[in-house]
Amino acid sequence: MTAAKEKIFTPYQVFIIAVLSILQFTIILDFMVLSPLGAILMPALKITPAQFGMVVSAYAFSAGASGLLAAGFADRFDRKKFLLFFYAGFLAGTFLCAIAPTYHLLLAARIVTGIFGGVIGSVSFAIITDLFKVEVRGRVMGFVQMAFGASQVLGLPIGLLLANRFEWHAPFWMIVFFGLALGIILMVYMKPVTQHLAMSHDQNAFQHLSKTLSNSLYLRTFLSTVLLATGGFMLMPFGSAFSTNNLGIDIDQLPVLYLVTGVFGIVMGPFIGKISDQVGSFRLFAIGSIINMVIVAIYTQLGITPLWLCMVLNIILFAGISARMISSSALISAIPSLNDRGAFMSINASIQQIAGGVASFVAGLIVIQSPSGMLERYDVLGYVVIASIVIALAMIYWLDTYVKQKNSLAVV
Repeated sequence: MTAAKEKIFTPYQVFIIAVLSILQFTIILDFMVLSPLGAILMPALKITPAQFGMVVSAYAFSAGASGLLAAGFADRFDRKKFLLFFYAGFLAGTFLCAIAPTYHLLLAARIVTGIFGGVIGSVSFAIITDLFKVEVRGRVMGFVQMAFGASQVLGLPIGLLLANRFEWHAPFWMIVFFGLALGIILMVYMKPVTQHLAMSHDQNAFQHLSKTLSNSLYLRTFLSTVLLATGGFMLMPFGSAFSTNNLGIDIDQLPVLYLVTGVFGIVMGPFIGKISDQVGSFRLFAIGSIINMVIVAIYTQLGITPLWLCMVLNIILFAGISARMISSSALISAIPSLNDRGAFMSINASIQQIAGGVASFVAGLIVIQSPSGMLERYDVLGYVVIASIVIALAMIYWLDTYVKQKNSLAVV
């Protein structure tokens, strides 16, 4: 590969990658911070695992509903303005979480946050698809997915330290102030994204939504998203409670566990994205799936475990998750046509959120907390996750075959 070919991003594209990655960091952190706060929230608010699962699910359900409602309009506005509108609403919802004094008010605040936050990811991916060629989207997705690692390295440890030092509201305040600064940068420096407007010919938003939902190819893609979300959302909500109560990790050691895992996540993101572009999305997805199945089968069966071993297993598990997320995101971005991208991404994100909400809620029903605090039937969640990974593998293989055929026809 020549040096000229290596310089594939313009300075403005580098800025877009950076700002969208940081934006995703705030969105993901807002969702992920609930998982490690579970060990603090449940006793503080005197709620059950099922109620905590509902708090997690409330965001996902409202995000899914708003994404569906916004899908018909997603291709009819400048994507920058669309992004800024929903990001402002997301920050308002996070502010409500920061001042919520009770379980029911927190639940309502999570619904507001989800209504706006659930659309942001789809708009970001639509922007990426508009501005970057398919040959380099794996790398772009790799950088954007660094947000997961960054949220652990920077956000989760700081959030946990703030929660331990002050109380559980503090991490939400952190997100609000950080997000306000980012929003100003977006408003001032990001250029309008309007290329798609010239290609939208539907008479109204509802017709556009109906057309996108009735596309059989898109429906198969959405089904794949359901399976991907099931595998990702079932174990996450109770990760901290399982670590402290079942694995014997002290709550003061959780920031260290998330910090180490996150550092590796940041390093692996761009590297995995580059591999996805080089070896192919499906091949990398298959490797990540195998890794996840093995680690989930081991992890969910553990009892008291040393901190170092928990770190190793979490790092390997996160590597598999990153490989699946980055490769599937790059592959799915090649499915919709230009004039459908906004609607497709919104619907896909909505389905992901709804499926994740169902998974989190079901997980809360399956898991039982004994009087001693230990979580029981966590291994059952592991079996469900493994089954979803196997089925998702078959669906992603079909999508990969379609994209290859589409590309070969385009060349001819």
